Amino acid sequence: MRARSALALAALVAALALLEWGAPRLLNPYYLTIATRIGVAIIAAVSLQLVSGFTGQFSIGHAGFMAVGAYASAALSVYFGGGWLAALADVLPGGLARALYFPLPLLAGGALAALAGLLVGIPALRLRGDYLAIATLGFGEIIRVVILNVDAVGGARGFALSAPGVDLRYEDLGALYAVVVVSVAVMARLAYSSAGLAFRAVREDEIAAESIGVPTTRVKVLAFALSSFFAGVAGALFAHSEGYIHTNSFSFVRSFEIMVFVVLGGLGSISGAVVAASVLTAAPELLRGFGELRMIIYALGLIAVMILRPQGLMGSRELDPRPWLARWRRRDAAARA
Repeated sequence: MRARSALALAALVAALALLEWGAPRLLNPYYLTIATRIGVAIIAAVSLQLVSGFTGQFSIGHAGFMAVGAYASAALSVYFGGGWLAALADVLPGGLARALYFPLPLLAGGALAALAGLLVGIPALRLRGDYLAIATLGFGEIIRVVILNVDAVGGARGFALSAPGVDLRYEDLGALYAVVVVSVAVMARLAYSSAGLAFRAVREDEIAAESIGVPTTRVKVLAFALSSFFAGVAGALFAHSEGYIHTNSFSFVRSFEIMVFVVLGGLGSISGAVVAASVLTAAPELLRGFGELRMIIYALGLIAVMILRPQGLMGSRELDPRPWLARWRRRDAAARA
């Protein structure tokens, strides 16, 4: 088992290294941008899956937490990161200096987004159903409007990631997908561990969960904070890959897009969220050859999938044959039995 896991890890590292080396040589900047946005969408979709799919809470303000992560990490890089990165580059090779620096803004963006998730979740998650959806949508818009009026991060002009003599962009596709893999793996481990049982208990029946001692409000707030953390990481990746951010990128339309990824992929399926985020992020760009018809084709495709697969592409199943995940799923099934 350990040898197989080590072999799988080595294969994954080799694939990421190959992606890092080959992608800039095989793809033009346009397709590299699409690939980057797919990675960001995957983290955002799987993070929302923790709240909506596994905990059963209908949140539609997720883009607000992406905005917190994006602007927090961008401000850190612009106001402090340029000097830190230059200092690291003086004593270390350029690639190693960047590899050591860039986790800092990602973690900072995720941490501040998690804090925002706590501040929003503590009052909002005492609500249920449509009231919770409206509250999270409102909080998401409040976050966006507040950022829009902060001149330190560009306000209505947007915020460019630039510093004298230092490249603050995070365009390495292999490194970006390494963050995607680690983020999805952490969320999968959390969702399918024994601790994740509390999430699903709340989803199935809050009253029954409370009757056996599950602190439902605390569990919902924890899920919301963890989801917000990874949404912040997705926002930080988006900011550093694009090099420029504006609040228009984090409107309620973006929140609905992320919810569509989750519902279309299948509530409670991490694999489904990954597949749906990848396909639906790439589809509008790949359909550009159809001109004005592309969004009509896109919408008809969504309608067809929801009619033919109302439970989502994957339902609640997972496309993951790894033994450790199967072991967690068996443990989950045994606990429910």
